[in-house]
Amino acid sequence: MLNDLFLSHPRSIGESYFEHQRTALGFALALWAAGLACMIHALVPCLFQTRASRAVAQLHQRMVTHRTSRPAALGPGATVA
Repeated sequence: MLNDLFLSHPRSIGESYFEHQRTALGFALALWAAGLACMIHALVPCLFQTRASRAVAQLHQRMVTHRTSRPAALGPGATVA
């Protein structure tokens, strides 16, 4: 059960629990910052006009680069998140 909860997904993408934790927290922080920029942009449209879209593009690139750097780790139905 603990394996399913904590280790199954990280192993499916070729990471240890702590590698996956670090990566996921990095994504969370970047998304949080982009969300904050969107909120400020909603109030003052001249600020952060491209910040969120650049963040999403950068995060997508990181995920795709990471995914292709470990092709053997990804099996059918595996997801990267």
